[in-house]
Amino acid sequence: MSRTARAVIDLDVTGDVISRHLYGHFAEHLGRCIYGGFWVGEDSELPHTDGIRQDVVDALRALEVPNLRWPGGCFADEYHWRDGIGPREDRPTMVNTHWGDVVEDNSFGTHEFMRLCELLEADPYIAGNLGSGTVREMSEWVEYLTRDGDSPMARLRRENGRAEPWRVPFWGLGNEAWGCGGTMSARHYADEARRYATYCKDHGDNRLYRIAAGAADDDLRWTRALMEAVACLGCGGSDRPVFQAVSFHYYTHSGEGINTVSATDFTDEQYLRTLAHAFAVERVIAGHVAVMDAYDPDGRLGLVCDEWGTWWSVEPGTNPGFLYQQNTVRDALVAGVHLDVFHRHARRLTMANIAQTVNVLQAMVLTDDDGGLVLTPTYHVFEMNKGHQDATAVPTHLVDAPALAVDDSSVPAVSMSASVRGGTALVSVTHTAADAPLDLAIDLRGRAVTVRRARVLTADSAAAFNDAQAPDRVAPRPLDVALEGGLLRLTLRPHAFATIELELREG
Repeated sequence: MSRTARAVIDLDVTGDVISRHLYGHFAEHLGRCIYGGFWVGEDSELPHTDGIRQDVVDALRALEVPNLRWPGGCFADEYHWRDGIGPREDRPTMVNTHWGDVVEDNSFGTHEFMRLCELLEADPYIAGNLGSGTVREMSEWVEYLTRDGDSPMARLRRENGRAEPWRVPFWGLGNEAWGCGGTMSARHYADEARRYATYCKDHGDNRLYRIAAGAADDDLRWTRALMEAVACLGCGGSDRPVFQAVSFHYYTHSGEGINTVSATDFTDEQYLRTLAHAFAVERVIAGHVAVMDAYDPDGRLGLVCDEWGTWWSVEPGTNPGFLYQQNTVRDALVAGVHLDVFHRHARRLTMANIAQTVNVLQAMVLTDDDGGLVLTPTYHVFEMNKGHQDATAVPTHLVDAPALAVDDSSVPAVSMSASVRGGTALVSVTHTAADAPLDLAIDLRGRAVTVRRARVLTADSAAAFNDAQAPDRVAPRPLDVALEGGLLRLTLRPHAFATIELELREG
């Protein structure tokens, strides 16, 4: 028996702009994300551009990836950038102690990453080494990348084959300083972040957006310490704070902790608990926003969620340190819920980065060494949702929607968001119930519309995934909708994600 729900969307009431950078990605030197994912080398028989795997680039370009975070993660705070420049045969090796204890040969370094960003047409987001590095090392990396003219680092860059500086807008001041990035206290890290940020200079017309490494989940004390560190925004004769954003990380699981539950074999209760954990990101963001608003009511600093996604136990037979997991309909719904929440908090939330892009955690694509590539269900959510990038959010009200009981609480059966860009509106709907269809009626107010396209992503099971044998088992399909006056009606199968593209008309 179907459930029913009603919603109202005010197409003529504008909200905040949904930054395209909320659809950012993350690529760490971890498992097969870089090596075997992005990087195959210039001698590879697989199609590539300058050693970067071409089918991966082609797949990601279809998502309009706005930014890419690199080289970590935990790896960032043991990465020394000079080891990854110059002739590859002369680059020293190191041991990746965080992820698999494997030897890193540094064949993919600064120039290779910047080339990848050029191929993707994505802005680079570099996470600097604050944990085991030095202020001078980070400052010189900024100079190497972004300074023109005659300077020591600009000359070194030219010696390594790059004449012009790059544009690097986003700069991370370490990563997870409370843990793998140095096991620091919030106060100690705040002082270090101010010191490092001071020496990460704007060279020429490159303006850095410096991001202080923030809290795990809802550790509001950490955010408060960072906000106190920049409370005097006019200190030093400038009204620009020493860093421009603070971050937080939020991973979704089923309540039993990360790396403990199978990606593909889970109970109905674990499924619902996972969705409950996904919805809880709204409470976490609201908490950080409240702290930031108290210190920065004008909204000068941004909030960045530069690691988010599901974290399951690794696929059987794979290296536990490589964090390779399958990607199911359940993961796609987690993504849909998160993106709806991000849209609602676009006033303060300026960027987000899903972890991670290729072959690690909640990946967009999965590859093998023989040239196989699979698009995951999460990939399709990002593709279906890309019309929200730089669009203006419009109010969406669920006025009558069911809830699903789990443990001593409940999970919303429906999540929604909508935006307008130019003459088009995009509506996204996530239906979380796994036991019955949903009949949804949406009252579209304020503008006349016609339906341009409607698509749905689902499968027979919430555990369904794509692989080499069935690469399109979970893929977008046309969705039947009916528009009567301003009332849009549709029926969604269990555990489904849908988007409806509307053409706005005059009158």
